[in-house]
Amino acid sequence: MTTICAIATPAGLGATAMIRISGPEAFGIARVLFPEKTNFAGLEPNHAKFASLYDFSDEKRDLIDQVVVTKFTAPHSFTGEDVVEISCHGSVYIQQRIIELLVKNGCRMAAPGEFTQRAFLNGKLDLPQAEAIADLIEAQSETAHHAAMKQLQGELSDKMAVLREELLQMASLLELELDFSEEEVEFADRTTLLNLLGHIKLEVNNLLQSYKWGTMLKNGIPVAIVGEPNVGKSTLLNAILQRERAIVSDIPGTTRDTIEDTFTLNGTLFRFIDTAGIRESGDTIERIGIERAYDTIRKAAIILWITDARKNNQEIELELSKITDSIKLDDKKIILIGNKTDLVSDSSNHIENAIYISAKKGENLESVLNEIDSFVKENHLQDITLLTSERHQALLNSILTSIERTEVGLQNQMPTDLVAEDVRMALHDLGELTGTVSSDDILNNIFGKFCIGK
Repeated sequence: MTTICAIATPAGLGATAMIRISGPEAFGIARVLFPEKTNFAGLEPNHAKFASLYDFSDEKRDLIDQVVVTKFTAPHSFTGEDVVEISCHGSVYIQQRIIELLVKNGCRMAAPGEFTQRAFLNGKLDLPQAEAIADLIEAQSETAHHAAMKQLQGELSDKMAVLREELLQMASLLELELDFSEEEVEFADRTTLLNLLGHIKLEVNNLLQSYKWGTMLKNGIPVAIVGEPNVGKSTLLNAILQRERAIVSDIPGTTRDTIEDTFTLNGTLFRFIDTAGIRESGDTIERIGIERAYDTIRKAAIILWITDARKNNQEIELELSKITDSIKLDDKKIILIGNKTDLVSDSSNHIENAIYISAKKGENLESVLNEIDSFVKENHLQDITLLTSERHQALLNSILTSIERTEVGLQNQMPTDLVAEDVRMALHDLGELTGTVSSDDILNNIFGKFCIGK
């Protein structure tokens, strides 16, 4: 195994930067960079020390920087190898000089994600935990950070371990039955196995259903702002974002395309999408915008239906029917908002379940935001294990298919060897998910998406 190095902090100028070295020659290379009085060899593991870093090449004694060097002895390090971390001043020149010295003295530049890949290969992390590190780095909100931390701490891995034990138990009974097939002994009671399969299937389905929530938290929960033209959709978007993101005009049909931006509310990232006003139109471009509005509604988790506060109940129901007649909304949170209360003199027409605001004057926006924020609590998104990886989803779908085939095989009294093969396939896919079964291509694809230095 070669010794690798990389800058572990973001590229560019900064107050400080950190350079990481990992591998069997990490300590030997570090001793070359520091003079005798630094006594790197005598530095205690997990301790940091202020030191002067020199370039002794070409018989020069060139002071590069005054740094802090930290030593981690295998296996008690992130990668499970000997690791040295050098914290230097954030000059791009200094960083490059140190990297050049490390490479000159035997290091190789690390590939993207190679430090984390070595941690996985050395048993410090399983594959879902390693992937959680990438999610943790990319987390844009408190809720996304919370989900990544739960996976890094092993919550998903623990569930996979339980599923594996249950599948192994089933596989063992079926294999034992195969060993004694000539005696026609049935070791695996079919009813017991079907009950066990039912539990496994439920767990896998629960995880698969969590994927849409996991991706929402990661990328932003989609909130569609919809309604007829000129009801204040763009004004509401600007009011929520507290900046002029969308063009506002008294001319109906100003918004022809979707306008999107993100907003973090109480630690959760929401993705607000302003849409074209929904109406019958002979304008070709406007009709395209309206179709995109319908597409946004289909993909949204939350719909802010904006209507004119001056309309009565019957008029509003007619508005809503334009969407509900063509799009299923059962799985979406719909928030009905009556806008332009600054133009209303009589509030007796107000609908009981609607929120009435003046987006133009910023009145009662807090009620809208509170209702949006309640979405996270209503769906218990901070309490459940969430899938965020497309790879995990694909493998769990494959596991579910194998489980369903096993279920059909048991119900129809199919030969034990065929049933056992489906269980083996489920175990193989589970191994790919956790990393106990993996190929170089799979690992390179996963870790290749990481940043260099992680």
